[in-house]
Amino acid sequence: MCGIVGVIGKQDATEILLQGLKKLEYRGYDSAGLFVLDGSQQKLVKSVGRIRDLEEQLPEDMSGDLGIGHTRWATHGKPTVENAHPHQSFDGRFVLVHNGVIANFNELKEQYLSDVTFQSDTDTEVIVHLLAKMAQQTSSVKEAILKTTSLLEGSYSLVIIDVTDNDHLYVAKNKSPLLIGLGDGFNVVCSDAMAMISQTHDFVEIMDGEMVILERNGIQIFDADGQEVSRESYEANLSLDDIEKGTYDHYMLKEIDEQPTVMRRLIQEYSLEQQVHVDDNVIEMVRQSDRIYIIACGTSWHAGWIGKSLLESMAHVPVEVHIASEFAYHMPLLSEKPLFLFISQSGETADSRQVLVQIKEMGYPALTLTNVAGSTLSREADATMLLHAGPEIAVASTKAYTAQVAVLAILAKAVGDAQKIDSALEFDVLHELGIVANAMDSLIAEKEQLATLASDLLGEARNEFYIGRANDYYVSMEAALKLKEISYIQAEGFAAGELKHGTIALIEDGTPVIALMSDAKTAPHTRGNVQEVMSRGAHVATIVTEDLATDEDTVVVPSVHPSLTALVMVVPAQLIAYYAALQRGLDVDKPRNLAKSVTVE
Repeated sequence: MCGIVGVIGKQDATEILLQGLKKLEYRGYDSAGLFVLDGSQQKLVKSVGRIRDLEEQLPEDMSGDLGIGHTRWATHGKPTVENAHPHQSFDGRFVLVHNGVIANFNELKEQYLSDVTFQSDTDTEVIVHLLAKMAQQTSSVKEAILKTTSLLEGSYSLVIIDVTDNDHLYVAKNKSPLLIGLGDGFNVVCSDAMAMISQTHDFVEIMDGEMVILERNGIQIFDADGQEVSRESYEANLSLDDIEKGTYDHYMLKEIDEQPTVMRRLIQEYSLEQQVHVDDNVIEMVRQSDRIYIIACGTSWHAGWIGKSLLESMAHVPVEVHIASEFAYHMPLLSEKPLFLFISQSGETADSRQVLVQIKEMGYPALTLTNVAGSTLSREADATMLLHAGPEIAVASTKAYTAQVAVLAILAKAVGDAQKIDSALEFDVLHELGIVANAMDSLIAEKEQLATLASDLLGEARNEFYIGRANDYYVSMEAALKLKEISYIQAEGFAAGELKHGTIALIEDGTPVIALMSDAKTAPHTRGNVQEVMSRGAHVATIVTEDLATDEDTVVVPSVHPSLTALVMVVPAQLIAYYAALQRGLDVDKPRNLAKSVTVE
């Protein structure tokens, strides 16, 4: 992984590919490369670092109307020019880019390619050499690709150029996202519609196991058996304005500021005649289940814990929250009528999809909460609830997290209403989300205070702790993740009551601790924990809702409905992380080693 672009039929292919890769920079990467074919002239350029480093190396005469490009996030081999994509076959005939991971690449290498000298440490190079071998044994490139992909185990999105053929671009896919974009006299390929939205809004999905042959004026889709498939295109509902920073220095700050707007948009999207409106099929899926299994990763997993609290309190359905990568290999004993709820910003998370495939084979229903309509997790689940957050570009998720929590609250309310549960009937979620939006506005207006807090509290700190109880504990986990992923401060979120069971051993003079308090029942206990760490030298700040605040508290947030406090408590933590990274001179939107959409297991 991480980003793929391709084009056939546009003479300025190099510029189109470059601009496409720039639109995919948000996904995170460590190297990049381009290959452009113009008649008999071919040029391959690869570079470690950013797209700008690649751009500086491009020759002025690198032109043509057929080309492919790639940004790589290392899975096999270090970030080097040799390991960067595109890769070329030993006979020079094929050039290929690849997202995904090939599980059996060593076996293929030993069985088919023992006579080939490899130039990289990647699994991808195995594919391109294997394709060249198969082309020597078959009558067409189509047949060679199908034979090659039939041998691959794992995930792949492939875009391939045959340098002896200027009229075709070849594509194959399994478990890794890839789209075809349709133009007038040209066609494009991309791993994310954002990359090519400047060229077209008309896209075609590719399903697992399929391959596609692109020409300048058409495409042909084939299944794994080589049979042609017909599929309608769809219009991507994206705007260039959605994916630009505008007046902001960083996408992350823009996306933090967009959260009140997202709350108001969700109120509109999930209401009908001023009442909560959720698809009846979704409500019935929850009502028919005896237990919900939330499957997610990272930030989405943290949102799932808030969702557990909401669904259990308002829908009266037991909920378990699982990390997808663990659940996939160590599935617990399931209830008789489980419902699986997948939460993913991108809808392409490989670990979650692995679980989805397993549970669908077992015949269980699945519901996806995602920000991307038409994504893999959305297509393959039985139903989808969209986050309506708009494109999230920064690697560190902010508005998608709060959208996930808000949609989970809407779902809990809708199911609770259907079951006539008092706690739901008494909860006017649309009105309360409006209050949350206003509270977010006021917090965002206090950026300077949080910038100062980040500087005073964290300074040159190497580690930091967030503590809280109940939902504040769940927010603490997300707050710590935000801080560690962009500022590189080793941060952890802990249940405040667990400090004395071991973690307090890490507290020493100057250790930063941020305590979250929004729950009236547990706030006094958390204040006791604050005293415990202060007595051991900790440098403490508090984030407290207005109804529980004292004159000594550091950050006071507006009070909202107790079920929705996570939506406001997280905003100061997002801004603290942003300013901590900014003050250290780090790349806020593209932190090291991370990718936005994790499409490998």
